[in-house]
Amino acid sequence: MYFQDKFTVFSPERFIKIENNIITTYPMKGTIDALVPNAKEKILANEKEQAEHNMVVDLLRNDLSIVANKVQVNKFRYVNEIVAGSKTLLQVSSEISGILEYNWQSKIGDILLSLLPAGSISGTPKKTTIEIIKTVEGYQRGFFTGVFGYFDGNKLDSAIMIRFIEKTDDQLIYKSGGGITIDSDLETEYQEMLDKVYIPI
Repeated sequence: MYFQDKFTVFSPERFIKIENNIITTYPMKGTIDALVPNAKEKILANEKEQAEHNMVVDLLRNDLSIVANKVQVNKFRYVNEIVAGSKTLLQVSSEISGILEYNWQSKIGDILLSLLPAGSISGTPKKTTIEIIKTVEGYQRGFFTGVFGYFDGNKLDSAIMIRFIEKTDDQLIYKSGGGITIDSDLETEYQEMLDKVYIPI
């Protein structure tokens, strides 16, 4: 997405999709370079990544339950390949869905406000982690880590702004980041962030 010569954003992570009264979200937690030997087995066996993924799946399942009925996890911890510039990454995802009321289109604003901020950005508990982020960062993110998408009256699709290039007066700033937990390893988290920093070709 490109916005008025101010920023461009590209993101592999969908926020929510709504079609035929079904709302679906696809949390992504756990990334590894595909060239690492036995990469798929390693990322799926990593206890820290598994705990982080479990957390975000539980959070987003609860989030969808605010706006939908019959919420369920359809697929749990499957692996996708993502082309990241010159690299190929393996990304662990899950699929969660629920059923909306038939007049959901008239409540689209309420649905979005109930689900924001995106759980994969905030972590849990949302209110506490957002306050920590505000205190630690000390600046306004603006559009970065927000969501964008389209709504045509019948379908909605959206994604999270997590690969973000912003134009200032005399420079371009690339914004990216990652989630950390009490079990995070500094060097591993930093390398994962570097792996995710790329320019689409």
